[in-house]
Amino acid sequence: MTAADTAGLEPGRAAAPALPTTALVGVRGAGDLATGVIHRLRRAGFRVVAAELPQPTVLRRTVAFASAVFEGGIVVEDVSAVRVEGGDEVAAALAGGQVAILVDPGAELLLSLGPQVLIDATMAKRNRGTRRTDAPVVIALGPGFTAGEDVDAVIETNRGHELGRVILHGTALPDTGVPGAVGGHTSDRVLRAPRAGSFLGCRRIGETVSAGATVATVDGEPVVCTVAGILRGLLHDGVEVTANMKIGDVDPRAIPSHCFTISDKARAVGGGVLEALLMLAPQAGGGKGGAP
Repeated sequence: MTAADTAGLEPGRAAAPALPTTALVGVRGAGDLATGVIHRLRRAGFRVVAAELPQPTVLRRTVAFASAVFEGGIVVEDVSAVRVEGGDEVAAALAGGQVAILVDPGAELLLSLGPQVLIDATMAKRNRGTRRTDAPVVIALGPGFTAGEDVDAVIETNRGHELGRVILHGTALPDTGVPGAVGGHTSDRVLRAPRAGSFLGCRRIGETVSAGATVATVDGEPVVCTVAGILRGLLHDGVEVTANMKIGDVDPRAIPSHCFTISDKARAVGGGVLEALLMLAPQAGGGKGGAP
């Protein structure tokens, strides 16, 4: 972590009324980590609209609001998200207490709604265009951003002592390139595409698998597990993949409920986002409104 400052607001920042929980929050990305953030914000009362890709490459589809892009809608732990196509549908979803999911790769439509808070939760490990001027409060997850420069706050996403920490000055820990340990396994629990092509699953998330089992194919070439456990994540059928791309995840702890509930990591990061949002709320007091 570089020059992390989590003690409080910047010196000289004046106190102001708190941001109402009915404020509009825009989120770039709706994968499983972003879903942990969105879920916590929605439970706190915030209205949330998220922008996703036409073919999200999310693995933990059972706990990712991005699945609404494929299925039209999804419920994760009693919070509902629905795919929407424009402003009227966004307004209807929000009025019904749902999370609105836009297919909006560049987030142009999302930003046109004037969110008072913008969260970059794409986990791209680099900044793909998010600016501090995009909203009164701008928060980003993980490495690739500098708090105090291109965003207002960064949330630490690396497992360990710093997970969920709010950084007001500096950056998150660099990407290690090694998946976090789960049940004593790291890289060997991740399934990767053997070649470029079209993905097709032949097992379902939540199924028990053994080492050596084929769980999917890429243009007919099998994807084989190297560890035994429960299939926790798998791409949606038909997604185009590149060679060595992550396409699945086996959990050696083999606890079925873990496949259908938000992870400890996503909850911790969600808590960090909520903390940052409330800390930075005064600067959003005279924001862009955000009522579509």
